[in-house]
Amino acid sequence: MFVDEVRIFVKAGRGGDGVSSFRREKYVPHGGPDGGDGGDGGSVVMVASRRLTTLLDLRYQQQYQAKGGGPGQGSNRHGRTAPDIMIQVPIGTVIVDDETGELLADLTREEQSCIVACGGRGGRGNARFATSTNRVPTRFEPGAPGEERWLRLELKLLADVGLVGFPNAGKSTLIAAVSSAHPKIADYPFTTLTPNLGVVPWGNDHSFVVADIPGLIEGAHEGKGLGLQFLRHIERTSFLLHLVDISEWASEDPVTSFEVLRKELASYDASLKAKPFAVVGTKLDIKGNEQRLEQLRAYCKKRRLRFFAVSSVTREGLAALVSFVGKQVERVPCATTS
Repeated sequence: MFVDEVRIFVKAGRGGDGVSSFRREKYVPHGGPDGGDGGDGGSVVMVASRRLTTLLDLRYQQQYQAKGGGPGQGSNRHGRTAPDIMIQVPIGTVIVDDETGELLADLTREEQSCIVACGGRGGRGNARFATSTNRVPTRFEPGAPGEERWLRLELKLLADVGLVGFPNAGKSTLIAAVSSAHPKIADYPFTTLTPNLGVVPWGNDHSFVVADIPGLIEGAHEGKGLGLQFLRHIERTSFLLHLVDISEWASEDPVTSFEVLRKELASYDASLKAKPFAVVGTKLDIKGNEQRLEQLRAYCKKRRLRFFAVSSVTREGLAALVSFVGKQVERVPCATTS
């Protein structure tokens, strides 16, 4: 199951109490304060890992609490420092304080970490308060409480290229044709229920990562369909491909379909509309009398938009598309290495 948003509670450990103690040993004529410090409480730490691709584990375990530090003891013995709790999350996880909305971390690299709840500091024992004028201090400190908070975790896939389009526009078929990904493909709406990632080789030793996003429908930015839930996954992409069905069986006008796609992206996040993109007419092998193909081609030419017509079944036009996209990705910061 693909899970890309969860809410969890984290609580760091309390610091151990300091202690008030005095040295009493045989043959030691001048005793003194020897109360040790308490140990620090354990912290809660998030760590990014390539081994995970979903937040599923955190859905089933939503409470995380670190242990408290040990209390100080006599003879200047300090309490034990509690171990930190390490929570592994997929690369691309955004961590937000659920109450304040504060962004705590955006983990985009392997083993990148963030302390989301700091352990309490151990209290000082009375030995710390001895001075030349106060040789018999009885004062000591209790341990400080650890931080606790509710967190909202969102997973945003790291991909260079995002495929966007209406259901049955051919996104899954395209990603299967140009990469080793094997998404579910069928002839009914919303075949893709979760995002798919594929690595596309091009040139001699180059590659880029493409994300297949579940189909949008008009009104997706208002919560209709599946698109809104997954639009966050194209926020990191550096390049977009707008896929439009140009087959003779398509029910929607190709120009209208493209314009609605652009409108939905802008309504969700204005920055998505500013991303560089190209238009891809799909299902070229069943284009019929080419009326829909020429209509979309003329529209793109008039507005100086880069247009490609492809068939994922016969592979017509795929080589040119992959080469073009690969060069575009190299010109902008790569999402998968940011």
